[in-house]
Amino acid sequence: MNARAPESSRITSAESDSARVGDAVRRARQGDVGAFEIVYRAYAARMYALCRRMTGDDAQSRDLVQDVFVRAWERLTTFREQSAFGTWLYRLGVNVVLEQLRSRKRDDTRHTDAGEWIAGPGSMGDRLDARMDLDAALARLPAGARTVFLLHDIEGYSHDEIAQMTGIAPGTSRAQLWRARRALMGMLDA
Repeated sequence: MNARAPESSRITSAESDSARVGDAVRRARQGDVGAFEIVYRAYAARMYALCRRMTGDDAQSRDLVQDVFVRAWERLTTFREQSAFGTWLYRLGVNVVLEQLRSRKRDDTRHTDAGEWIAGPGSMGDRLDARMDLDAALARLPAGARTVFLLHDIEGYSHDEIAQMTGIAPGTSRAQLWRARRALMGMLDA
């Protein structure tokens, strides 16, 4: 006997989960902390994945998830329902991570025009010849190149949108994406 639910009941379950979260968002906008906990549980894992991909650091990502949800709670009344709540929260998360990366004002690695990666003090102990998966390779990219790669190739933002979010020129976004792709291919082929 097949224990899987029929396709129609799985869709209904997904729709009811979405409706439950949508109702929780509406109640949370009115100040219901319990409803906001439902929202948090529904989106925390996805927000952690975003933060982890953008920063490459587990502890920093956990802290950033908390920052995102604190900011979401503070700004929940600004959510106008012109887009899906997940889209609004995702954009808020990207902005929180970018703000944190900018405030660090530290880039342990920089890219030269010759296409070489110059290691800074934070990456001296890295083993360059080790086999890496995509997450590890992404973590090795400079923050700017990693951010542009993730926003463009993973999340689907245009160079103009990336320029608006990060404060760089669209041409700089294109150049960083090209360099990031080239560096990733080199790291993953090693």
